[in-house]
Amino acid sequence: MNIRVLAPDLAAKIAAGEVIERPASVVKELLENSLDACAKQISIEIQGGGIDEIRVTDDGLGIPFDEVDLAFQHHATSKISTEDHLAAISTLGFRGEALPSIASVSRVSLITRCHTSEGGSQSIREWGISEGVRPHGSPVGTSITVSDLFGNLPARKKFLKSPATESGKIQDLIYRYALAYPEIKFQFQVAGRTKLSTSGHGDWLEAIGSVMGSETSNQMLYVYGEGSESGYKIEGFTGTPSLSKANRNNITLLVNRRWIYSRSLTFAVDEAYHGLLPEKRFPICVFNLSVPLSEVDVNSHPTKREIRFHQESKIFSLLQRSIRESLISNSPVPFVSSPGVAGFANGSLASGYGRENHYSKSSYSNGMPKNLEGSFLAKSVNGYQDTRINGSDLLETAKEILPTLQVVGQIKLTYIIAEGQNGLYLVDQHAAHERILFDQITERSASKTPQMQPLLQSCPIDLTPTQLGVIDSHQDILRSYGFEFDKFGEMTVLLRGIPSIVKPLDPVKSFIDLLDVVAFEGLMRKREDAVSASLACHSAVRAGMLLGQEEMISLLEQLHRTPNPHTCPHGRPTLIHFSNYQLEREFGRR
Repeated sequence: MNIRVLAPDLAAKIAAGEVIERPASVVKELLENSLDACAKQISIEIQGGGIDEIRVTDDGLGIPFDEVDLAFQHHATSKISTEDHLAAISTLGFRGEALPSIASVSRVSLITRCHTSEGGSQSIREWGISEGVRPHGSPVGTSITVSDLFGNLPARKKFLKSPATESGKIQDLIYRYALAYPEIKFQFQVAGRTKLSTSGHGDWLEAIGSVMGSETSNQMLYVYGEGSESGYKIEGFTGTPSLSKANRNNITLLVNRRWIYSRSLTFAVDEAYHGLLPEKRFPICVFNLSVPLSEVDVNSHPTKREIRFHQESKIFSLLQRSIRESLISNSPVPFVSSPGVAGFANGSLASGYGRENHYSKSSYSNGMPKNLEGSFLAKSVNGYQDTRINGSDLLETAKEILPTLQVVGQIKLTYIIAEGQNGLYLVDQHAAHERILFDQITERSASKTPQMQPLLQSCPIDLTPTQLGVIDSHQDILRSYGFEFDKFGEMTVLLRGIPSIVKPLDPVKSFIDLLDVVAFEGLMRKREDAVSASLACHSAVRAGMLLGQEEMISLLEQLHRTPNPHTCPHGRPTLIHFSNYQLEREFGRR
């Protein structure tokens, strides 16, 4: 077959396929144009899941009459002008492909009025063919109606899902941008029925409540952190561990207020909650990461959902550390104060996660909180002592010596009941044992005295390329901990031995999980710490495991000797305290 140049209309349809995949793609491009146009109010209306009709209306800057036709030309944009601008893109759109791509696969009607013009204009296009531009009455801003999407591409149209599914994709998209821009008033309607309406007051929690419900917003914790270098900052909200979902769809990550997907940053969020959530449960959160524009590449993906960081390790570390510090500061060593014991009546004990937001509406500027002033405050919330501490105080708290504890028993096969001089203690057996093992593993590794325990039978393990890369790059670290393995084919290893200090229930799963942790968690801290934490987690006694009296006594004695007995390696509290005064008061003795 001879090489030939494609016809312009065919080339336009192919190019459009890279930008416009479904109705949600249309909404995304139009919505981002409205945001770039400094709109304060944005209305989105759809019919038939966006397949029949999409209308996006804003009160932004509008388009001058003599530039309307130009706006539909490929690679025509007002957002960049030179190659140098690609190194520091500040707008959501910049390629000049959205409008021509949409117009080539639909019927489009654009009505716009520039803020400097007395009158507006209208342009109608059908499958990319213009009917010209004519004067049209209009308020300042732009309204674009897109109908009969993929009507000229039946092969493409048949791959769309049901109107309900496509509508759900659009709704999810709009929700993300409503969370990203609380200072903008969003209105979303499906077949004339309002699905979302935000106030645009700039209150981030109010926007979360509009999207997720007030019950969710009432359980969100404020997160703030700054990187060691200027320009790196994280702000946002994350749910208490009691607030979780069965998938990661409720993790919203923004970079310079651009909604993105990042596997590594999602992993950072997961790790911040490690040990706090049950298996296969995930947090609800929304974060904006402020990164110098020159440090990110937003031009690496057709939809701009995936971006590249020049220094991803810094972002990873900042995100993971900031979330974990917020969770820890809300419950370093929970002390249950009156009337917290009332929780016994309804079958629940203190979680230690108080509900109080550490910002006010007045602290917002353009929808984003200002720098958090001072350290967290110590206050009692919902009957629980919520001891908020800064970094230096946290270190001192960790050094406190536990009182001598006498074992009373075990409840729910998860918590050890113990009595001390100052009251009653509940000890999380898994978290406590995890802390003990972590310190032992770390100490033995530092002393260069690892011991290997041979397996009765070598276990062949099939690995992914990433996992195999970890072994190739870090086998010295793995062997220093007591792992013994040999290559067995191109993508397989034989696991022959494990560290004698730990006894994981499933050595193969423990080894595979360890490789994944080293691959990703090593971005945020020493790989040695990542290995120690993973080994400790897999080897510690589990919730639901029956412990004998001597086992519980031994565990508490070992916990007493650890340098940081109050938290597990991932920051989760190991115990909570009920004071003598509180107990006596609850029973009417005071």
